[in-house]
Amino acid sequence: MTLEMLYSKIHRATVTDANLNYVGSITIDKELIEASHLKVGQKVEVVNINNGERFTTYVIEGRAGQKDICLNGAAARKAHIGDKIIIIAYAHLNENEIQTFKPTVVLVDESNAMVEVRDYI
Repeated sequence: MTLEMLYSKIHRATVTDANLNYVGSITIDKELIEASHLKVGQKVEVVNINNGERFTTYVIEGRAGQKDICLNGAAARKAHIGDKIIIIAYAHLNENEIQTFKPTVVLVDESNAMVEVRDYI
């Protein structure tokens, strides 16, 4: 048996752009992708702190150092520029993996600069 557990999250990121006419996804700064151990194309859940919306999309790599968090396609309707979001990825772990796995939590400031990277919830 496996359980779906927290793999990684970027906590309280600020939406910097919303592009309705782009093929759906979320563009994330390459540095944030690397720090959070996300993969391009990986399924993520996005939680909008401002309005309570929750939706699923996939990761697209943005330019390193730009601090971009851009919602694309239909997801652009779920948040406004300036909204705070949490980007969450899960992994299926077996009982042995659960005992040793440590999720990655990336905390960012108002401009999406990394403040802290944790290996615990």
